[in-house]
Amino acid sequence: MAKSKDKTLKIDIGIGKDERKAIAEGLSRLLADEYTLYLKTHNFHWNVTGPMFNTLHLMFETHYTEAALAVDLVAERIRALGFPAPGTYQQYAALSSIEETEGVPEAMAMVRLLVKGHEACARTARSVFPVAEAAHDEPSCDLLTQRLQLHEKTAWMLRSLLE
Repeated sequence: MAKSKDKTLKIDIGIGKDERKAIAEGLSRLLADEYTLYLKTHNFHWNVTGPMFNTLHLMFETHYTEAALAVDLVAERIRALGFPAPGTYQQYAALSSIEETEGVPEAMAMVRLLVKGHEACARTARSVFPVAEAAHDEPSCDLLTQRLQLHEKTAWMLRSLLE
């Protein structure tokens, strides 16, 4: 009797399954934070008002456009590690460290909330880095470094608006 052929090919990239799983779980938390921040930024783009309307409206658009590309990169890295990427609001709500914002805050409150969101993403990325580094997962380390640089710079720039 012929054996049925397994149509899946085992992942053999030099990182064990347990390490890949731990990295993917961390990246899933980052994906949830990134997506939650994307949604918050897009919401603020639509709803900002006041004397800085044009500046903030355009800045928020730049931020959410970058975030839309970032969520794809994070999700694709999770998939490359061999695990499903979370993709529902329910999953993101359970995994994200960023709280939703009720109502429509005033413009400078939006800026403060976005500073906190970018700092939360930085903390999450930083928490995953040692796991990826220990597994010699350079692509994930590179992705995390890029996300850290972006979130720390954006938090600084937004914080500068509050001074």
